[in-house]
Amino acid sequence: MNRETYELMEKYMRSCMEDSAHDQEHIYRVLYNALDIAKTEENVNYDILIAACLLHDIGRKEQFENPALCHAKVGSDKAYCFLTEHGFASDYAERVRQCIRTHRYRRDMQPQSLEARILFDADKLDVAGAIGMARTLIYKGAVSEPLYSVSSGGEVLTGENDTAPSFFQEYKYKLEKLYSHFYTGRAEEIAKDRQQSAIDFYNALYHEVSTPYQNGRKELEKRLK
Repeated sequence: MNRETYELMEKYMRSCMEDSAHDQEHIYRVLYNALDIAKTEENVNYDILIAACLLHDIGRKEQFENPALCHAKVGSDKAYCFLTEHGFASDYAERVRQCIRTHRYRRDMQPQSLEARILFDADKLDVAGAIGMARTLIYKGAVSEPLYSVSSGGEVLTGENDTAPSFFQEYKYKLEKLYSHFYTGRAEEIAKDRQQSAIDFYNALYHEVSTPYQNGRKELEKRLK
């Protein structure tokens, strides 16, 4: 891919990114992760991979405005239209579209090509470790969801089996479980290296918010008459 083509796609990507948890820096991290992974694989088509990485989240705005939409589906169609309108071959545009369409985890839509699998892994890595915790906190704040839920008895819930959305619920439901089932060995290696930082953060945060509830409620009861 020449620099002019890269800058054309980059400019379009930047015009589409408005979500602070899925901003242009997320795109660059995914791209850089993908290039790292690609070095360990054979016969990677870098023209497809770079384009797919740059454009993979351009449908986020539409999904944010209408949660019934899937940003992977919307973004893949937007990418195809953008590429064909700018003179790229339809076969190339379709291969990029398929990468983007399958980058979001769904059982019925698995990535098939090598480039699609690399994009999937690279995007998943940006939810792992400390960066994944930070991005989730940003997103939860943006949609006005709390850090945690409290039981009827006044105890901070761990997130395990919670039905109400919160950061702790997202950690137990998703973030804690994403360190396996990567398509590439390099991505799994990076994820395992990041895993402990996420565990430590969750444990520290849970301790810091639950301890005041445990001790403070007892002290409060002593002061109330």
